[in-house]
Amino acid sequence: MKKETFSSSWGFILTAAGSAIGLGNIWRFPYFCGQYGGLSFILIYFLILFLICAPLMVSEISIGRTSKSN
Repeated sequence: MKKETFSSSWGFILTAAGSAIGLGNIWRFPYFCGQYGGLSFILIYFLILFLICAPLMVSEISIGRTSKSN
């Protein structure tokens, strides 16, 4: 079975740029909350990130690898 690839290098560049911009905004939001007195929000944010999002990501990757489909 053939895996999907980008049709051009521009597609890859735009995808990588979009990912970097999105990641920058994810890290910027808690920073601004902390800067303006939202430390409790940041602690809850990271707690949820590690307790819920990380296991979901690992399970999605493992399901994808075992099923070998899109």
